[in-house]
Amino acid sequence: METKSKYKFVNYLWDDKKAEAIGDDQVTLFLYRSNLLGKDLRITNYGGGNTSCKTIEKDPITNEEVEVMWIKGSGGDIGTLKRDGIAGLYNQRLHDLKKVYRGLEHEDEMVALFNHCIYDLDSRAPSIDTPLHGLLPFKHIDHLHPDALIAIAAAEDSEKITKEIWGDTMGWVPWQRPGFDLGLQLEKCLNENPGIRGIVLGSHGVFTWGETSYESYINSLEVIEAASQYIEDKVAKNSSVFGGQKIKNLPEDKRKDKAAQLAPILRGLCSSENAMIGHFTDDDKVLEYINSKDLERLAPMGTSCPDHFLRTKIKPLILNLTPEQDLSDEQLVLDKISDSFEQYRNDYREYYESCKHPNSPAIRDANPVVILYPGVGMFTFAKNKQTARVASEFYINAINVMRGAEAISKYTSLPRQEAFDIEYWLLEEAKLQRQPKEKPLSRKIALVTGSGGGIGRAIADKLIAEGANVVFTDISEKYLEEAILQYSTDQAISCHCDVTKAESLEDVIQKTCLQFGGLDIVVHSAGLAISKPLADTTEADWDLLQNVLVKGQFLLSKLAARIMRIQGLGGSIVNIASKNGLVSGPNNAGYGTAKAAQMHLSRLLAAELATDQIRVNTVNPDGVIVGSKIWEGEWAKGRAKAYGITVDELPAFYAKRNLLNQIIRPEDIANGVFAFLALLDKSTGNTINVDGGMANAFVR
Repeated sequence: METKSKYKFVNYLWDDKKAEAIGDDQVTLFLYRSNLLGKDLRITNYGGGNTSCKTIEKDPITNEEVEVMWIKGSGGDIGTLKRDGIAGLYNQRLHDLKKVYRGLEHEDEMVALFNHCIYDLDSRAPSIDTPLHGLLPFKHIDHLHPDALIAIAAAEDSEKITKEIWGDTMGWVPWQRPGFDLGLQLEKCLNENPGIRGIVLGSHGVFTWGETSYESYINSLEVIEAASQYIEDKVAKNSSVFGGQKIKNLPEDKRKDKAAQLAPILRGLCSSENAMIGHFTDDDKVLEYINSKDLERLAPMGTSCPDHFLRTKIKPLILNLTPEQDLSDEQLVLDKISDSFEQYRNDYREYYESCKHPNSPAIRDANPVVILYPGVGMFTFAKNKQTARVASEFYINAINVMRGAEAISKYTSLPRQEAFDIEYWLLEEAKLQRQPKEKPLSRKIALVTGSGGGIGRAIADKLIAEGANVVFTDISEKYLEEAILQYSTDQAISCHCDVTKAESLEDVIQKTCLQFGGLDIVVHSAGLAISKPLADTTEADWDLLQNVLVKGQFLLSKLAARIMRIQGLGGSIVNIASKNGLVSGPNNAGYGTAKAAQMHLSRLLAAELATDQIRVNTVNPDGVIVGSKIWEGEWAKGRAKAYGITVDELPAFYAKRNLLNQIIRPEDIANGVFAFLALLDKSTGNTINVDGGMANAFVR
C-alpha cells in the first residue's frame, strides 16, 4: 500500500483497517473515498466535482443482473457525502439516451430524462455531471477540481502542457459546458486514446478512474501530485510570483483593525439591492496576490473553472484605498469608494445586456461578491455566512489557479459569453428557484449580551433558529462555552464581554464586524438582580445595578447605532428591562430604578434614532424563575423574604399571581424579542410585557 510520505501536495488519508472493515460493499467504499477526497480543498472545492462507482444489481422487475451507477446527487458535497446524497441509475439507460439526443441546442432537455434512468427510488436528483460518468466504462471514477489541474487546464497552451507532464497517459478535451454532450466528448477521447489514466478538461478540472475504489483514489492523488510538482518546479525557476510585490501589507493586527472598520461600509454598499453577510480573510495566498504587480491585469479577467465563477461573479472589485488610508471618517471613505461600486454595477449590467439571450433569467444583484483591499485582505459578501465563506475559499482556489497558470504559461479565463451562459444557465436558475424560503431573520447579524445562560441564551437560540447570525456575549466564559457549543462559526461566535467597560464592548463590536461584516440587531439582556431594603442597599449595590443595566445599555446602544448608521440599513435595538421598571415593589429600590431607567433610555433613543430607521423597543419579563441564572443567587432569597415565603415556593407563587396563571420561561421572553424584530417591524419606542398579565404593570 501507499505511504503518506510519498505525497507533498495532497493528503494521503486512506486507512486500510477502515477499508477492510467495509469489506466488498462498493457503494460504501465509494462514499469513503469521496469523503477523503473532499476533505482536502487542494483536491476539490466545496460542493465541486463528483464521484461515482458502478455495481451489478438485480433488476426488481426482471430479476436480471444490471449495471447500476451510483453517483453524487445534485447539490451535494463529496467531503460530506452520505448514502442519502447519491443517485442510483441504470447505466445502460444512460447509454440509451444517445438514441434521443438531438444535439447541443437541445442539450438541457436531457437532464429531465435522467429521471427515467433511476434504479434506486430513494435517489437524490441526478446532477448535470451524471452522463460524464455513465458514458465512461470504469468501475470507479473521480471528477475533481484540484487547483493544480485547473491551473494546467486554464493555461494558454493547456493541451501541450498536459502532454509534457503525462505523455500519452492522459487525454485532453477543450472547454465545454457540463452536460450530455461533454459526456460524449469524454467517451470519444477515451476511444481515441485507449489505456489512458485520466482526462484533463480545459478550464474545468480532471477525470481519473480505477477498477477499485482504492485504485481510483491513488490515481487521483498521483495525477494531482504530478501537476502540483510540475507547477512548483516552474515557480521555483521564476524569480517572482504574479510579477513580484507592488506594495507591502500591513502587520496582522492593523489588517484586522482596518478590515473591521471598513466591513460595515462595504456591507452597506453591497446591500444596495439585498442585505448581505460578510467574510474576511488575510490568508498569505490572498496577500501575495492582492499586493502584486499583476493584480490589475489578472483580477478583471475573472475565474476559469465554472464552479469558481458561479460563486465569485464575473470579476472582483479592487478598492482604491491605500493600506495606510485613515478610515476613521466613515463618510469620507464612503465618498471615496462609492464611485467604484457604481462603476462595478454599471459594468455588470453592461455584461448582462451584451450577453443575454431572449430566454435568459432576469438580471441578478449587480453588486460584487469579492472585494480586494491591497495590503489588507479580501472581503466576500453573500446571502449568508456559509455562502460568503465558501465564495472566499473559491476565490482562493482561483488565485491558486492563476498562480499556477502564470508560472507555467499564461492564465486564460472563461470568455464572457461562456461565463454568462454558466451564470444564467436555465438549469442553474431552476436550482435557485427550488431553494427553500429564507427564514425571517436571514441576512441579519445580532449581538446578544448576557447570552451565556438564562434569558439571554434563550434569545440567542431563538434568533439563530429564525436565521440570524448571532454573537453571544457574557462575562462568564464558562457559560459562553456551554452556550455556543452546538453552533458552527457560520452561525455564531462568542465573545467575553464586560458591558460596563467601553473598551470591552468596542472589542466585541470589532469582532462582530470582522466575522460577519456588520451589525443589525442588538439585544441587551445582560443583567443581575439585587433585592434589598433601602437600609441594606449599599452604594456598591446601586452602582453595580446602574453600571450593568443602564450604563451597559447606553454604551452598547451608542456603539451599535454608529455601525448601523455606517451601513445605512436601519437596525433594531431591544432592551430586556423588567416589570419592576413599572411597578413599585418592596425592597427593590436599586433594581427597580435601574430597570425604569432602561425603559426610559429606550424611549429616548427610539425618538433620536428613528431618522436612521433604527428601532428601539423594550421587553419586560416577570417571574422568570425556571432557567434563569438570576434566580440561582441571592435574588431568590431576597424575593422570598420580601413575600414571606420560602425559595422553593417562589415558582408557584409567581405563576399564581399573574392573570393567566402561567409559568413564564426564558423562551417566552425570546418570543417577545422576535416579535419586535420580525413581526412588529413598524414599532419603535414600545414595550411588551411578558409576564402572564400583571394588572399593576399594564402600560398606561
